[in-house]
Amino acid sequence: MYFGGDWLMRRFNIPDSEFIRGKVPMTKEEIRILTIAKANICPEDVVLDVGAGTGSLSCEAALHAYNGQVYAIERKAEGIELIKANTEKLGIGNIKVIEAEAPEGMEQLPKLNVAIIGGSGSKLAPILDKIDGLLVTGGRIVLNCITIQTLSQCLEYMRQREDYEYAAVQVQVSRWKQVGPYDMAEAMNPIFIVTCVKK
Repeated sequence: MYFGGDWLMRRFNIPDSEFIRGKVPMTKEEIRILTIAKANICPEDVVLDVGAGTGSLSCEAALHAYNGQVYAIERKAEGIELIKANTEKLGIGNIKVIEAEAPEGMEQLPKLNVAIIGGSGSKLAPILDKIDGLLVTGGRIVLNCITIQTLSQCLEYMRQREDYEYAAVQVQVSRWKQVGPYDMAEAMNPIFIVTCVKK
């Protein structure tokens, strides 16, 4: 089991400020909330986070799969250290970190209920192939696509699969900041979130 402060038990979204940051990209809080909602993680689920970065999505997923297990795959050494540091800081104990470039590192994984893909390193199709072999019926894949090319690859892959239902949304978040006597919107990069359910 995890678990650190009582506040983690009361709230399922961890503020960005709680994470130790580095030069590795981190999925922002608003996108994490939507991603986790789309993933529909249950307490006993086994979850895979591909391209885990700082581990922000892995940590959020672990709070939902509190009787399950989260596997975080990350290829960058700095990311591996950040995931370990963040899980330790937040008192989360149900995350296993795998240092590899997916789809490598996935050979020994158990059956999955949920897979989250935040980064694919231009290997999206083989990653999806590997996940498909592990995903149970009714399992979910949630992809956060930053580029139109990744979105296109994902949709093309899913169009060829009759055993998946999929839906995509584009999310544009702006945060407000004070500039002198004014409040201005500071836009973040738009994200495409694709949710795929295995029939």
